[in-house]
Amino acid sequence: MLFMELDHGSVIRKATGGDKPRMSRLIMGNPLIMQQMARHVPDAGSYAPVTVLVDERSDGVHISYDRMVSLLAPYRNSDALAVARDLDKKSRPFCRSGRLSQHRCAADGELEN
Repeated sequence: MLFMELDHGSVIRKATGGDKPRMSRLIMGNPLIMQQMARHVPDAGSYAPVTVLVDERSDGVHISYDRMVSLLAPYRNSDALAVARDLDKKSRPFCRSGRLSQHRCAADGELEN
């Protein structure tokens, strides 16, 4: 579910007078997954729904996002982390398709290929 789309590129285009970059921040996800995590760690609501940055660069379209497990790890709640791991697993196809800023997709030095 798409909750919100923010046109970050428009801010840059206004400053430069150009027609690029095209860059959008998407706030998206399944509210039921956020609910499952927030039951165990209320602060999970500040990370979910997930924020995804889609931007067009000279070498193609890039998708950047943080893995949920890396965001919830400091809370050390095994129930919330189990939900986060499942969400990250479902997100892996983003890591394998198109161009991706892998440093944002991977957590703890672990790259998805």
